[in-house]
Amino acid sequence: MRIDTLSNNNRQTQGAQRRTWLRLYAPHHLQNCAALDQYALRQRAAATSQGTVILGAGACTEVPLAEIVRASDEVALVDLDVAAMKQAWSELPSIALRRNVRLVEADISGGVSANLARLLQRQDWLALKAQGATAVFDAAALCLEQCPIPDPPQLQTLTGGSFGLVISSLVLSQLFSYPILDLLDSVQRSAPALIGEQERHRRYQDAAQSFRTRVITAHLHLLHDLLDIGGIAVLISDIRGFAFSVYGTDHDAQHRRFIPLVPRTFPELVKGNFTVLEEKQWEWITDLPEGERLGRGYEVAGYVLT
Repeated sequence: MRIDTLSNNNRQTQGAQRRTWLRLYAPHHLQNCAALDQYALRQRAAATSQGTVILGAGACTEVPLAEIVRASDEVALVDLDVAAMKQAWSELPSIALRRNVRLVEADISGGVSANLARLLQRQDWLALKAQGATAVFDAAALCLEQCPIPDPPQLQTLTGGSFGLVISSLVLSQLFSYPILDLLDSVQRSAPALIGEQERHRRYQDAAQSFRTRVITAHLHLLHDLLDIGGIAVLISDIRGFAFSVYGTDHDAQHRRFIPLVPRTFPELVKGNFTVLEEKQWEWITDLPEGERLGRGYEVAGYVLT
């Protein structure tokens, strides 16, 4: 499963070295993320819990962790990548701040990748390949349709209604994209010639979109479930990716290849579960083009919610 390689991937894309790179090539991205977290801290009422939880925390590359810890009674970092969380913890400038941080190892999706993997393992992909592309992608669609998605996910070490601030920063799209990539890996292993054919299969496309929506909805419910009365949530998510070949054309729509991530109904899902106090949208570059390798970037939506 892709989620099993999370720690290795995060070493390349998170932490102090990555933060330095972002200051050079996407400083506004760091500024916008920090501004939303700071605004949420100011909006958190004194009467609500002063505890904070950061879901999918990783190394807190885009999260102003020291500032959040100073403003909170306790901060819980939640992620499967314990090494990355330890890195974030170690970067705090004092022992006093570190004492107020708790590391929680947990899959914040509630095990969606594992649930889908079990369904994929039951398929005879070679036999399906012999029947043709429709059989393969009908089976893939069935796995997505039947995949259990805990709603909301239950994180055993976190008590519902305990936090005055809940932060989900740039993790949401991973919760559904990793399982879908696992599914396509299963197809590629047995029928590599069919990769790309899924775009032509309506049932598969509908099932994948419904899967994304269910995962997003469950995550929104998790944020809501963890919040104390009067609490504030920050949700920052990639909403669309783009690839470009020449640095400097990354802001030119004519030179981009777009990669949709979240359903178009994403803003309505957010506003159907929360009241929006603040909303920002921006773009950031994650990789520069090099040789034949394309550069990459993302369009981002950020919300402060209650």
